[in-house]
Amino acid sequence: MAVVKTRELSGYLDDYLKIGQVPDSDQALNGLQVENGGEVRRVAAAVDASERTIRRAAELGCDFLLVHHGLFWDGNIPATGARYRKLKTLLDAGTALYGAHIPLDLHPEVGNNVVLARELGLEIRGGFGQYKGVEIGVWGDLELSREALTARLDDVLGCRVKLIAGGPELLHRVGIITGSGAAALPEAVAMGLDALITGEGNHHTYFAAEESGINLYYGGHYATETWGVKALAHHLQERFDLPWEFIDHPTGL
Repeated sequence: MAVVKTRELSGYLDDYLKIGQVPDSDQALNGLQVENGGEVRRVAAAVDASERTIRRAAELGCDFLLVHHGLFWDGNIPATGARYRKLKTLLDAGTALYGAHIPLDLHPEVGNNVVLARELGLEIRGGFGQYKGVEIGVWGDLELSREALTARLDDVLGCRVKLIAGGPELLHRVGIITGSGAAALPEAVAMGLDALITGEGNHHTYFAAEESGINLYYGGHYATETWGVKALAHHLQERFDLPWEFIDHPTGL
C-alpha cells in the first residue's frame, strides 16, 4: 500500500487545482482545512463535509477526505455543536480534510463541468459563466431534442430533472454550470445558447427562461456536483497509487 505525506499530497493538489489563483468565496477556504498525523494511505471523496460524511470516512479508515463544499461554509463560528463534533471526529480518526470549491468546478480535466459534459456527450467549444473574472462553466455542441436531453440527464444524474421548456425543441448549443448556476442565465441567452444545465436556481428563473427563449434544466445541486471529487480522487489514485472511496450522501436538492 502506498504511503504519501499529507503535505506532499495537499501541495500537489494546490498546484494541480491552482488553489492560490482561482477566486472564491471567503467561506470556501480552499486547500488543506484540517491536518492529520502526516501520512495518507486511503482517500475518501464526498460532495460535502457534513457530519455524517466525516463519520463515514473515519469508519472506512480513510485518512484524507476530499470534498467540494468544505468545513467552513457556515462562517466564522465557535467550535461547538456540529462544528465541534466534526473536528473531533477528524482529529480522533487522524483524517485530514481538503476542500476545493470553484477551483474544482472549472478545472479543465477533473472539473465538475467538464466531466459532466463528457458524460452527456457535449463537445466543448468554450467557457462562460463569469465569476470574479473567471469563467466557471462550459458550453458546446449537442445535437439532441430537449426531451431526449431530459432523459439523458435523468439517467446520468440518477434523478428526475426539472425542465423549464422555454427554448427550441431541437438543441444545438448547450451550456453547463453545475451547482447553483442559474445566475448565468442572462449570459447564456446573450450567447445564443439553446439550453442551460445547472443544479438549482431561484423561483423567478422559471419566467426568465420562459420569456428569454432558452431551455433551463435543474438537475439538483448535489447530483450535478458529484463528478469533480470522483474524478479528482481517481486522478490521485493513478498518480500516487492511493485507493479511494466515494461517500454518497445525497440531499435531493
